[in-house]
Amino acid sequence: MPKPRALTALVPLLLLAATATACGTDRGPGAGQAGTVDPALPVSGTHWSIKAVTVDGRRSTAPADARVEFKEDGRAQGNTGCNHFGATVGVNGDTLTVTQNEITEIGCPGDRDRFEKELITAFSGALKGTIKGERFTLASADGRNGLELTSEPGAPLRGTTWHIDSLVSGATVSSLPPGSGGKARIVLGEDGRVTGNLGCNNFSATARVDGTTLTVEGPAATTRMRCASPEMELETKLYELLDGPLTYRLDHRTLTLTDASGEGLTATVAG
Repeated sequence: MPKPRALTALVPLLLLAATATACGTDRGPGAGQAGTVDPALPVSGTHWSIKAVTVDGRRSTAPADARVEFKEDGRAQGNTGCNHFGATVGVNGDTLTVTQNEITEIGCPGDRDRFEKELITAFSGALKGTIKGERFTLASADGRNGLELTSEPGAPLRGTTWHIDSLVSGATVSSLPPGSGGKARIVLGEDGRVTGNLGCNNFSATARVDGTTLTVEGPAATTRMRCASPEMELETKLYELLDGPLTYRLDHRTLTLTDASGEGLTATVAG
């Protein structure tokens, strides 16, 4: 049996198949040979939003921030809508063989925990892939398990509402304090201001971007609401963090900010 080829083979093969269907069968000699595939097709670094999964014939709509990226080294990584996951992927023709091998352990609310389990089940084993325009479907041989994906555009650093979803300490990523409400967000404006919410209160400050360094200048101005203890715990942490130079890394739709000691946060674009 042929060995799975590198992941980068998938999109050219699927696009070639789609082209053959669109053009019909009345083609000249040599049509469809490998040499007719454009080598510049954007294969590596493709990103997809997960719209739904099907397990044992039951379809479930995905959370807004569920996504997957196919990397050029035969890896796939993404987010279930709660936890980050990673897998190895081999390709043989239009079939992917997916082996799940890592997932973070952030606690998920009930609905997201259920969807996460379904996603890991559906995105495993041998799956036939089909790309039509911006849509990408994966299905098991019996059709009972599968994924529905759509092409996902990247997000710019400025003008995007970044929802803070985890805290970073060195190589460790942890969930936000339970009960902190999911309100924390930041927006970097074109006018040199950074605004948002620290988990309880709204804030505003001046920010400067130089290369990969984001510097929040001076203490942030905040509202003066009193909130529940988990929200105030998160607010204190973020207020201390957003005071001085931070290294930022923008990875498609994920923003990571860390200070010189390795303390920081990750934020994503929902929807």
